[in-house]
Amino acid sequence: MVQPSPGSSTGSDGRRLSGGAIASLSGVALLVIFMIQNTEDVTLHFLVWKFTWPLWLFTIVVALIGAMVWFGLGVMRRHRRRKARREDRRD
Repeated sequence: MVQPSPGSSTGSDGRRLSGGAIASLSGVALLVIFMIQNTEDVTLHFLVWKFTWPLWLFTIVVALIGAMVWFGLGVMRRHRRRKARREDRRD
């Protein structure tokens, strides 16, 4: 039985970080760095509203909205695929 070295990236049960997890963690790190470096206020104009927010807050709000849309599209895709598989089984 081969024992992993103490400094390897595997967990106690042999799992490793996937490419998607590494990309997500990298993206979050870059987002945090961007937010720390950009603390000034910005004026936003949307339709008839005009308001001033710190840029870091605007960045996190936009990132969260984007994540919710991305997650929602994934849920819808999985639902369509499940529905199609059910219909294929009926045929």
